[in-house]
Amino acid sequence: MIIGVPKEIKDNEARVGVTPAGVKALAEAGHKVLVETQAGALSGFPDEEYQHAGAEIVGEAGYVWGKSEMVVKVKEPIEKEYVFFREGLVLFTYLHLAPVPDLTDKLLKSKVIGIAYETVRDRQGTLPLLTPMSEVAGRMSVQVGAAYLEREHGGRGILLGGVPGVPPAHVCIIGGGVVGTNAAKIALGFGAKVTLVDVNLNRLRELDDIFGGRLYTLASNSYNVAQATKEADLVIGGVLIPGATAPKIVTRAMVAGMKKGAVIVDVAIDQGGCVETARPTSHSNPSYVVDGVVHYCVTNMPGAVPNTSTLALTNSTFPYVLRIANLGAREALKQDAGLAEGLNTWMGTLTYRGVAESQKRAWSTAASVLE
Repeated sequence: MIIGVPKEIKDNEARVGVTPAGVKALAEAGHKVLVETQAGALSGFPDEEYQHAGAEIVGEAGYVWGKSEMVVKVKEPIEKEYVFFREGLVLFTYLHLAPVPDLTDKLLKSKVIGIAYETVRDRQGTLPLLTPMSEVAGRMSVQVGAAYLEREHGGRGILLGGVPGVPPAHVCIIGGGVVGTNAAKIALGFGAKVTLVDVNLNRLRELDDIFGGRLYTLASNSYNVAQATKEADLVIGGVLIPGATAPKIVTRAMVAGMKKGAVIVDVAIDQGGCVETARPTSHSNPSYVVDGVVHYCVTNMPGAVPNTSTLALTNSTFPYVLRIANLGAREALKQDAGLAEGLNTWMGTLTYRGVAESQKRAWSTAASVLE
């Protein structure tokens, strides 16, 4: 198979879909890899390393897309890349289609085989290709929140961990999944007072045990969320419904009731955000203010730490890349039910329920189209 690795062109996205180690493994398995020049440079992987591993370095993105049977990316394609879509192309990347109907339209009309990292499941039912970036984003959310609490960024001028004689900041984390758990680790490490809200009481019990009671846990309902956000200096949104639009847990009225200069970091923004006032931002223009509350809603937060993020992501994605290359997309999907969960579009048919329900579209199961 010919595998293409284009350079990411989303705003300040510095990650890359395949490392030189992955190229070497693909080449040893008999596959050809086309890498767009400088695709890995910002992640710490220069063209020379890719060439040494066996890749062909290509100067134009159009050539990479046009000659490849499978394109491996990090972030969902943006409008400039839609022109490269064609029938039968396998696109393996984060897609986050639920809040982006235009991209869904283009993939369906072009009959692209779109396999989304964020909906692939393993045998335990977890999301192995979403987990590493959720870990990074969860940990980053506290770093970012701490910076935006500083006065120069419009924040309240509060040090997250406080100092002796001065209380620490209060961090409210919405969602006890991978993002929320990692955010809690870092926030507690900073010395902040941390409250975590989740709808799953068993998960709250687990987190209470994990953190030895240092974490305040709160059952999710509108009253509790309103109270927690009102008291918070930093709110971190980490709610996920795989493949579907995130529910709006923090309402506009709740935001209006927060302290002036408080900060919201909505990590769920890739799936539409769990804060009603959240809208996607970029690394070059990361924040805005609503009702005196600073909002940071960058859709590719891990792109700011590309070396760590690329290594963490490709550790998880590469075995699937190699399997698809060796078996072909149809056979790989048929043999691995978890990988088939990642199939979002197949030759003009939408194949993921969460996206279909979010966009009110018809859909078919992956099993039915693969047969």
